[in-house]
Amino acid sequence: MDKFPNEIVDALKQYEISPEQVLIWILCDRTLDKGFKDTYVLLTREYVLILTSNREPYLEKTYNGYTAKVKALSETNAVEWDMEKIGIKEIESLTIMNLVASGMIVMKAPEERVIAAFTNGHMKRAAKLAGVFDKLKKDEIPIEQELDEDLERAACPKCGMIYPEEGRQVCPKCMKKHAVFGRLLSFAGKYKTSIFWIVFFMLLNSAAGLVIPYLQGTLLFDQALGGKGAFAGRIGLVIILIIAFRTLALLFGVIYGIINAKMSVNIAFDLKASVFHAMQRLSLSFFEKKQTGQLMTRINNDATELQYFFIDGISYFVVNAMNIIGIITILLIMDWQLTLLCLLPLPLVFFLVRRAFPKLWRLSIRRHKRVSLMNAIISDTIRGTRVVKAFGKEKVENDRFQRVSGDFSHAEQSFNKMGATMFPILNILTQAGGIMIWAFGGWKVMQGDLTFGKVMTFINYMLLLYGPIQFMNNIMNWWSYCMTAAQRIFEIHDAVPDVADKPDAMQLTDMRGEIQITNVTFGYEPNKAILKGVSLHAKPGQMIGVVGHSGAGKSTLVNLIPRLYDVNEGNIQIDGFNIKDLATASLRKHIGIVSQDVYVMSGSIAENIAYADPDCTLADLIHAAKVAGAHDFIEKLPDGYDTIVGTGGHNLSGGEKQRLSIARAILHNPKILILDEATASLDTKTELQIQEALDTLVRGRTTIAIAHRLSTLRNADYLVVLEHGTIVEEGTHEQLMMKEGAYHSLVRKHDEALKMNEVIMV
Repeated sequence: MDKFPNEIVDALKQYEISPEQVLIWILCDRTLDKGFKDTYVLLTREYVLILTSNREPYLEKTYNGYTAKVKALSETNAVEWDMEKIGIKEIESLTIMNLVASGMIVMKAPEERVIAAFTNGHMKRAAKLAGVFDKLKKDEIPIEQELDEDLERAACPKCGMIYPEEGRQVCPKCMKKHAVFGRLLSFAGKYKTSIFWIVFFMLLNSAAGLVIPYLQGTLLFDQALGGKGAFAGRIGLVIILIIAFRTLALLFGVIYGIINAKMSVNIAFDLKASVFHAMQRLSLSFFEKKQTGQLMTRINNDATELQYFFIDGISYFVVNAMNIIGIITILLIMDWQLTLLCLLPLPLVFFLVRRAFPKLWRLSIRRHKRVSLMNAIISDTIRGTRVVKAFGKEKVENDRFQRVSGDFSHAEQSFNKMGATMFPILNILTQAGGIMIWAFGGWKVMQGDLTFGKVMTFINYMLLLYGPIQFMNNIMNWWSYCMTAAQRIFEIHDAVPDVADKPDAMQLTDMRGEIQITNVTFGYEPNKAILKGVSLHAKPGQMIGVVGHSGAGKSTLVNLIPRLYDVNEGNIQIDGFNIKDLATASLRKHIGIVSQDVYVMSGSIAENIAYADPDCTLADLIHAAKVAGAHDFIEKLPDGYDTIVGTGGHNLSGGEKQRLSIARAILHNPKILILDEATASLDTKTELQIQEALDTLVRGRTTIAIAHRLSTLRNADYLVVLEHGTIVEEGTHEQLMMKEGAYHSLVRKHDEALKMNEVIMV
């Protein structure tokens, strides 16, 4: 049970009601007119409780992804709650009425009245409350899941922002960036050996480079040319040493470059595969809510950004940090006064970095959203080119793309302006130290306190220091890119699938094909049930026909059998096992689907058929094509079974695509077959040809067949008629025709349509 607000606990105690008695409750945040006011509706086993506060209605309520932030007409220090208690036995019904962006709880006891209203965010909870009430009214015990499940989309307790993903309580606004960074580092485990050698040779490269300024400064000017010290007059030896250390630095650089190049390709592959695999784990509803272009951006762009993190980020960050420490240490040993002077601008640099970082982060997120939207429109337009051309909407699409492209351009410009302003300022500040050294160091040379060679050594080290500091300045830009990309990728990894296997899910090795659907209720949205109390029994090998008008819930019903969605109420059993207790992979292994919308993937004819069983033999593939009636037209194609179809390939007719789909199902050899309007988009002649293939396919399988054309169900053993999500009639064809009910009406209209079509054809 969700935790009560403290004020409600106190109110319940005033009326001598224990919070433990409450089964489920809902906060209704609207008044029955235009204001906002808190009303709690609570449900116990015996009563419906309505708690209403004495606060004045609120004038405003802010949404935009945040929980309620409101302004009241007048605030009172003490809040009193009025309670109305109605016995469940006195109530005839408790229903939820859908309005525009809101809903109402309607009670009939015996007069019908509205007891509370709420904004749409509470709709799911309201629907559950009504469902629990119905069970209590029937003296049934609500299941634990209905009572304990967190029914509202939770909000961040720190900032109030609603979590973007249901079931994933991560706030993108308050999420600590170092936590994302730490999680990202865990991906490097597989490549730690390569990263170690890259960092090792980078450090050797840096170490060799750190010797060169000393050779070019103190050794060359003060000793070799100045005639003092161990290298007095030995100019050739100093030059040889400079060449040797430069060669070593170059050699170490080539080695780590080769290792880095090899690792970068592997990382890019693994990152994209990781995101793609995470997507495959998610339910069908996830993809229905996302645009193709957005998902493509996450696989390609975001994975590439993270590739930079592993390749340029970790290794170069470690090396440049070590370089900064090493160079500053050398400079302090040489002359601590000069060193402190050149480091004077650094506090200002750190201050600016700290101020600019959050803004760059936000600008990077906004830019990604704009490019995702632009990619989504490009993808939709390309996939829907036929529709665009057919309606002559090229200009509309151009304008639409121009608009989102302009939005992306503005976001890109804002980000680039920020970077173009900040980074030059940081560079000037970091290089200001070098100017101070020239001035102060030159003055000390003229005073005789410092040698010219030492000043040159100091300057050369400062020049070496600029590179790592420049990297650290630009790391803000790199960090913003990588962390926002990581955050979006982790959203995919952490997304909770609507349909998930239990930890102890059963593997169904064999299947008889018995389907038992019991009192199933399902809707894609809260309180909008598509199916209402549907029950159906299919025996092994039996063919069940499902008929009804468009929108009756036929396709929704068959989508529940392979568990593309989970039922809201009731259960579906196959061979006596609840499908929620079975592993989805083993369940779907025994179920084949032939639908109206046939998707032909880019590839050869053979690859499309063999998609159901990639390990099949050529003989099995050809046999499936022959049974489906596809072999003859395949042989006439330019390259036979090797003909490329799909995107950019050979175009197939609707009937040819459907035959490929049937061949795919035959090769799959399922125990349960679902035919979802398999011949709806075909002409009569093609339909008859396809029907012959389907008749062969259904033999020996439990089949659930949906069809508008009732002639395709002539071989069905049993028929059910769906209307508005409920089964209104069931029986054999002869039994239903004798009833002269809904099925008889459908058959009569179907026959009239066929006669009209014949007249038109004549």
